[in-house]
Formats: sequence, C-alpha cells, structure tokens
Amino acid sequence: MKVPLSWLREYVDLPAVTAHEIAEKLTAAGLKLESVTSYGHDIKNVVVGEVISFETLEGFKKPIRHCQVEVGEAAPREIVCGATNFEAGDRVPVALPGAVLPGGFEIASRKTYGRLSDGMICSEAELGMADSSPGILVLPAGTPIGADVVELLGLRDDVLELEITPDIGYALSIRGVAREAATAFDSAFIDPADVSPPAASAPSYPASIADPSACDRFVLREIRGFDPSAPSPLWMRARLSRAGMRPVSLAVDVTNYVMLEMGQPLHAFDAAKLTGEIVVRRAEPDETLETLDHVVRKLHPDDILITDGSGAISMAGTMGGLHTEISDTSTDIVIEAAHFSASGTARMSRRHNLVSEASKRFERGVDRELPLYASWRAAELLAELGGGTIQPGVTHAEVEVEPVHIAVPSGYPGRVAGTAYDRETVIRRLEQVGCTVESSATATGSVTSGTAGGTAATGDPASAGIAAKLAVTGDDMLAVTPPSWRPDLTDPNDLAEEVIRLEGYENLPSILPAAPAGAGLSESQRLRRRVGRALAAAGYVEILAYPFTGEHDLDNLQLPADDARRVAVRLANPLSEDEPLMRTTLLPGLLKTLVRNVGRGFGDVALFEAGLVYRPSSDVPSVAPVLGVDRRPSPEELASIESALPAQPLRVGVVLAGEFEPSGWWGKGRPAGWADAVEAARVVAAEAGVALEVRADRHEPWHPGRCAALYAGDVLVGHAGELHPRVVEAYGLPPRTCAMELELTRLESLAAGSPQAPAISAYPVASQDVALIVDAATPVAAVEAALREGAGPLLESIRLFDVYTGAQVGEGGKSLAYSLRFRASDRTLTVEETTAARDAAVVLAGERTGARQRGA
Repeated sequence: MKVPLSWLREYVDLPAVTAHEIAEKLTAAGLKLESVTSYGHDIKNVVVGEVISFETLEGFKKPIRHCQVEVGEAAPREIVCGATNFEAGDRVPVALPGAVLPGGFEIASRKTYGRLSDGMICSEAELGMADSSPGILVLPAGTPIGADVVELLGLRDDVLELEITPDIGYALSIRGVAREAATAFDSAFIDPADVSPPAASAPSYPASIADPSACDRFVLREIRGFDPSAPSPLWMRARLSRAGMRPVSLAVDVTNYVMLEMGQPLHAFDAAKLTGEIVVRRAEPDETLETLDHVVRKLHPDDILITDGSGAISMAGTMGGLHTEISDTSTDIVIEAAHFSASGTARMSRRHNLVSEASKRFERGVDRELPLYASWRAAELLAELGGGTIQPGVTHAEVEVEPVHIAVPSGYPGRVAGTAYDRETVIRRLEQVGCTVESSATATGSVTSGTAGGTAATGDPASAGIAAKLAVTGDDMLAVTPPSWRPDLTDPNDLAEEVIRLEGYENLPSILPAAPAGAGLSESQRLRRRVGRALAAAGYVEILAYPFTGEHDLDNLQLPADDARRVAVRLANPLSEDEPLMRTTLLPGLLKTLVRNVGRGFGDVALFEAGLVYRPSSDVPSVAPVLGVDRRPSPEELASIESALPAQPLRVGVVLAGEFEPSGWWGKGRPAGWADAVEAARVVAAEAGVALEVRADRHEPWHPGRCAALYAGDVLVGHAGELHPRVVEAYGLPPRTCAMELELTRLESLAAGSPQAPAISAYPVASQDVALIVDAATPVAAVEAALREGAGPLLESIRLFDVYTGAQVGEGGKSLAYSLRFRASDRTLTVEETTAARDAAVVLAGERTGARQRGA
C-alpha cells in the first residue's frame, strides 16, 4: 500500500514531523515499512505560462512548434516544443533556464531546429506526476501566470510504501492508515467515510442477493447525464499515480480513488448495457465470462458472480466483465458497492490466478458498513467532475449478520504480555481501535466469545481457560464489540494483541522463563551423547544421512528375499522415487557417504551415525487412520494411530576403509580391519556398562568368514566385521571395507543405570602371564571368558598379547598368550594369592575349552 503523506494529512492532524518519523511510528504499531519515496523536492524554477502564439516548423520528421510563451516577465520567451496537444491561449507549465526537473535534469537555453529555445514546456511525466504522458500538461484556464507550479500542483510529496499483512486489511486504505497514525501521534482523526447520503426514498437499479453466503450487502446508485469525455482532475491523477495506480478515465479513476481512500472496492457499469435485474449468485455449470483483460474464463460453481438478464457481467470483488464496461460513449452509470465473502473471493482469485486491487481487499476483509457511504462519495465525485446527475434513491440488498461480541477479562492482555496494564489502559486502547467496550459483573462461570462467523459460542476451550484464570484473579469482564472495519478481531487473544501493540512491543519486559523442575537429560539422551563422544574420541566422524532408502539398496546389501529388513514402510509422497522406503538399517546411508568421501580424495575414512530405523510388524495396520481437525482425538483414536506406527529402535553404525592408523615419518600405518569394527562395538557397549560377547556368525551383508555376532548375555545386539565382496562391488567401496551396526535401544534396556565411577585402589598391581594351547577352531572369546571367571574377583584386566601357530603347538592347534593383572582394594597381593588365582583360571579354561598350559 502506497500512502502519499499529503493525502494522509487530510484525515489526521499530524504534527510537524518527517516522513521517516511517521514511518517509525507506524512500524511500531505493526505496519511494516517497505520504503519512503520523495517526489518533487528537487524541482525548481517551473512556472505557469500562457502560449500566446506558435509557428509550425516544416521539414522535420515530426511536427515542431516554435512558441511565444508569456511567463510573467518583461517579454515573452521563445520555446521550441514537439507536442501538439495545446492551442494558443492555453496555460502550461514552463521550466525556465536554470530549472531542475525530477532526476536532476537541468534546463538551459539552447538552439534547436534552427530556433532559440529559452526553456521547456513540460508534460506530466517530465514533472514526475506520471510514468508516461501523451503530450504536455494543459492547466485549467485562469491559472495565474508566473505561479510556482510545484506549489500550485502540490508536486512536493513523500510516499510511504507499507507491507500489509493479511490480518489488517483495513490498512489497505488511506482511512485505515490515517486511523493508525492518529492513534500513534495521539492526534485528531477525520473519517473520510463520515459523509451523509440522503435517506433512501426508493430503490435505484433493481438488484437482489440469491446466495447469502456469497454476499451480505449489495448497494447500487445511478448517475445519468455523465460526460464521458470529462478528464480526471490533475490532483486526482497525481494521487492515483503516487499511490501506484494508473489513471484511465474519470469513471474508473473515481472508483479507484474512493477504493484507495476508504478501502471499499467499487465497480462502475454502463447502465445502457445492463439487462433486467442484477443478481448476486454462484456460477452455473459451464458458464463463462469475458473479463476486462479480454480473457474468456470458464467459471467454477463456487465462483461468486454479479449477473443480469444476459448472464454473468462481473466476477464479484475480482474483475468486471468486458460487456458492461464504461466506454467513451457511456453517459448513464450504475455504481456498485458490496460486501462479498472474504474466503469466497480469495478462492475465486486463486482459482483463476487473477489478483486485483479489489480482490486483495475483499479477501482480507472490508468494512461491511462502507458500501452505502463509499457509493455516495463516488456518486458525488462523478456528478461534480463529470457533470452527471445523481438519481434519487438507492438499491440496498442486505442479509442480517449477527455482530461479534467478545467477553474478555480486563487483566487478560497484561497476563498475555507478562506485564501489568490497568483497566483504564485496556479500555482506552480498545476504544482507540474502534471497539465498543462495556463493563459486566465479575465472571464466575464460562466465557462467551464471538466467532468468525459472527455468532456467539459458549464453552470454547480458550475461553474456558480464561474463565478459570478469572476465578483466581477476580478480574471484571469487559463486553467488547469490535468495529465493522476490523473483521479480524474474533477472540480475546486478538484484543490482547491490540492492547499490547498500541502500548508498544518495545515496552514489554525481557524476562527469562523459569527453568522447570526436572532431572535434565533422560538416561537415554545421556547414553546417546556419551556414545557419540566416545566414538568421536576413537577417531570416527559423525554423519547425518537421510532416513530414506530403496529396493536397490536392499539388493546391494545382498539381503535374502525373506530377510526381515526387506519389510519397510513406504512413503506416500517420497522426495525421490528411487528412495520411497523408510530405512530398516543404517548401513546404506553410511556406505553412500563413504563412497562420496572416497570419490573426493579422502581414502582413509571412519564414519558413524546414531539414528532411528523403522521396522514395521506384520500384525499391525499398514496405514494409520486419518483424523479430522475439528476436535481433539479420543484416547481410542490416539491408540489406533500409535498401533499403526512401526517399531523405531535407535541404532549406531560405523563404516571403515583405508588406514585406521595413518602412515607417516614414524613408519607404516595399519589398515582398518574387522577387529576395528568389533572394537567400535565394544566402545559403544562400554558407555552403557555392558560387556559384549563376540561369536562367529553368517549374516548379510558381512563376509561369511569375517562376521561377528555381538551378544550382551543372551541378547543379540548387533553385528560387525568385513563386508561381503559383492556388497563392496555393488556400492563401489574400497576393498575390505568394514562395518558395524548395533541396536542401542537393546543395550539401554540391559544397562545397569547411570555409569558409576570405578573404585581406584592405591595398592600395586601384580601381573601373571599364561600361555594356553587350544584347538584352532576354539573361539578366543570362549577362552577369555573362562579365564575371567576362573580368576575370580581379584582379576583387574586380561589382555591377549600373542597368538602362535606352528610345529611347537602341533597341527590343528594354536597358542594363546594372556597377560593377567591382579589387584586388591585393601592390601598388597602376595605371590601365592596371584598364582592361585591364575591356576584357578587355567583349570576352568581347561574344563570348558580343553585348553592346556603350554610347556606343562
């Protein structure tokens, strides 16, 4: 909305402030400023002149006139002009030598077309009054010669461009902005709608409303004897241009001018082209209308139309029809002003991709009381400027609408803002908005609140909450009736917002919210953070992959047809047709990220991700029920939604490729192997306080001979190892890429609780080494578990430091060398105690695994 300040000052008594100061006040009130544009401040030395005579110069490509122009000096000035739309005796604006026009364009005496041109006769465009003009500006007869054109035409002006949000449609008018400016500066406001139309004696042109849901007020006034050639006055054309609208003709300009001034869209019909009664209704099947933009539109049954006996003549509140438009021969005019459905107009505008100045206002909500007054204002202007006669009577079709009434506690705005507003302040601010405020008794029961449709509703949850607060605070109730120009005010929160914004958002205190009582992060959240920190400390980099996958990923992982991971949730609207499924494993995202890093030159990669996977069950519905939004779902409905959701366990996955320990000047590095993947699982389990048991397994997508199943007791929690060569080839991975995936949700359920700091003994450690010979097929983990159990509580740690196969242990055997560390918390251990513990460990290992001590 572009607001010329000269126009604004007509309706509000503003103090002597700059345009930027006004803009700051309006911005504080909630009207966002886009720009401030100044006009005419750089124009100087332009005066009114009279063309005494002129000579037409021949021999040029276009007519050229050499004029004698009287400008109030001792002698007329000679001026060469290329325009021909003036005659001798016309008064015109003349830029004298030394004058400056908009854009810094300077005028000087010069010789052109073989004659001296001692100035320039100006057009509207050259004076900055319009973007373009067909000829020079001819001023009214009798305009004083030598008068300053800038002062005479009011060319100096500032224009505020405001961004109007959908909830404040009233500000799409000079009237609405002036009301806000008057409140901001505490100045007097003059309502442009404060006109006095004559009492309705009889109907004007016949009209009726066939669909009350489309229109609840329809007003027609008729003007006869209008002069279609009458021009729009300069002041009107200038204001329309500054407000962003192109002047067209007097009839069109008047309707646009009143719309900008009051906020009420109008439309002018050629009375001679109307047939029979005008009816407001919805469109009929296969109905069409050729609009003013020369487009034949196929109408929708929900479209709101203005029709006569010939059919549709206008898309209500959006654009008129071509058949009944005002033309150069129109002498009888019917002015229409109405209040159309905001939602109906908005849908129609978007349905036809047709946005007009009228539709922008109707869809935001216009003042329902304006049609009678805006139509009279337009009729007066047409009669005054176009020589027409206003016909007695007015057509006024109306549907009764119950006004909105809102009950609000006087202290409610303060509670919303978190500051105190006294009762008088709340009432004063609401009355400044235009509300009617009445006091009522202290509320003890439910609150009645107005609704958008204009009817009263009792028992609304928000209102019930306010009533509950009243029982504590004892605030008295205010019965508030919003003004007709504020259809956006429908509940107590809207009224609270009005009080807060007028009191000033900048005056609201900055108070940090009190932290609620609680234990902070949950144990699950703490575990996830500990796992992330531990893996990062171990050399892994965290990634966040999309949780989407496709059938090709499951095929690349070499999963069997009956694998449970192939049962996935399918998205109704996937981002990519290649990935329409929710992931059932973290590995595809990790492997794709690894390939991307390797492809960009990072060959040594260790990545991890912690995230949810989605594992639907066959015994639950595949589609959750779709519920309405008109009420809160019942417990049964919430349970049905919950039952349709898939299981969503939290998992941790890692992938490794290249060197895990880098090469350098210190020597060769160490490539990542399956043991590193297993160790990553142990790092994760250690954060949960759980010891893992590693067992050989065959599980896709891992190599059948290098795959470890990870158990916590008897619970399988994951797998780790080297990926199958076919998987490596399918994804384009580096050779011998390793991976681990572990279900953190299962580990959490097995955890003993919050991790406890271990007790640290001040006594020395005692070490014992033992080498055991076992069958080559015996798992190392089984031997270690037997040694750990047999050594008893004095064992602090056990470490495998050598594995030997060869002639000294015999064919089919292997030697495992362990270092056992013993320590007591209350004494220094003796050699006899540590030896006894070691021997007990060896005995139990022999019983369980057939191990025998090497050299024994």
